[in-house]
Amino acid sequence: MSAGSASEISKGQVDLLDFIDWSGVECLNQNSSHSLPNALKQGYREDEGLNLESDADEQLLIYIPFNQVIKLHSFAIKGPAEEGPKTVKFFSNKEHMCFSNVNDFPPSDTAELTEENLKGKPVVLKYVKFQNVRSLTIFIEDNQSGAEVTKVQKIALYGSTVETTDMKGLKKIEDH
Repeated sequence: MSAGSASEISKGQVDLLDFIDWSGVECLNQNSSHSLPNALKQGYREDEGLNLESDADEQLLIYIPFNQVIKLHSFAIKGPAEEGPKTVKFFSNKEHMCFSNVNDFPPSDTAELTEENLKGKPVVLKYVKFQNVRSLTIFIEDNQSGAEVTKVQKIALYGSTVETTDMKGLKKIEDH
């Protein structure tokens, strides 16, 4: 089985859409008429007529907090062949990043998206780096053709939730 195939994604991995804390989601340098919900929200991201588009230049910085701790396994980012994202950097649990400091931190993982990826083929991340994720920052550094505007049709994150601690189990230990 080749890495990143759909069947590999499905083994215990779910679309993490339901675990996103929407009140804290941010996107820097987005075009206000073509904003992040177009690529991230259910229903919108399935509509190929809707895009997230960059504004002043080709870069986008997306912050996604989760409402519980997750393990991130893989992602899919769809976009057009020319303006679709190329270099995508992922940062686990890094708060308040901006364009001025994004290069000060080593990314947890970096992906170079191919034409196949832009059509929806998932990319498997370095799973060990994403075991205890409370928030995810995605830095889209450039696009396929060096165009002024980057367009993203869909962002999907796949993984699982971290099992919650059994408080009864902890209490028993304290009693001894």
